[in-house]
Amino acid sequence: MSNIIVSPSILSADFANLERDIKRVEKAGADWLHIDVMDGHFVPNITIGVPVTASIKKVANIPLDVHLMIENPQKYIEPFAKAGADILTFHYEAVLPDEVTQLTEYIKTFGIKAGMSIKPKTPVEEVLKYLPNLDMLLIMTVEPGFGGQKFMSDCAEKIKPAREIAPDLIIQVDGGINAETGKICKNFGANSLVAGNYIYNSEDINRAIALLKA
Repeated sequence: MSNIIVSPSILSADFANLERDIKRVEKAGADWLHIDVMDGHFVPNITIGVPVTASIKKVANIPLDVHLMIENPQKYIEPFAKAGADILTFHYEAVLPDEVTQLTEYIKTFGIKAGMSIKPKTPVEEVLKYLPNLDMLLIMTVEPGFGGQKFMSDCAEKIKPAREIAPDLIIQVDGGINAETGKICKNFGANSLVAGNYIYNSEDINRAIALLKA
């Protein structure tokens, strides 16, 4: 069995047939379901919020990997935790540095995993000191906000120093992931991959997910 956690992004699913598309990736071997929450402020796009997440929880049989691309994430931890998030990831850039540890611990009080994400322009060195308190570091390899962007290979290089500091951490990568770019990330030490277009637009979803796990 692969130890790579594959988390398909529902941003690329058909929202009119969301339950169907969740079941499709579950049957194909997805480990988690990646839910991109965007507020139109922290990122230029607006996606879904608490009510849709709660509805997804009712039909999903795999953990909900909720990525908060929003301002003031502190205000929304409890609502998303109660809606069924199993992993809650906030952005380093959306909080003050002295709030990071407090927010991480707050997420854990709900009995769920705490993740933190960094945007492409944020040096990984800025966040290495926080890794011992995190369950997951999410490294963005595109600018957050829209699906279908081109993979930024220099961002993938951030994985290696993070892995050296935290050998047991879940290091997730999101942005332009396919079989080829996923392999680059795995070689650097990533053990979780988010993919939207590559999975949902594939002619063979089973094979697409299998290649990410390989």
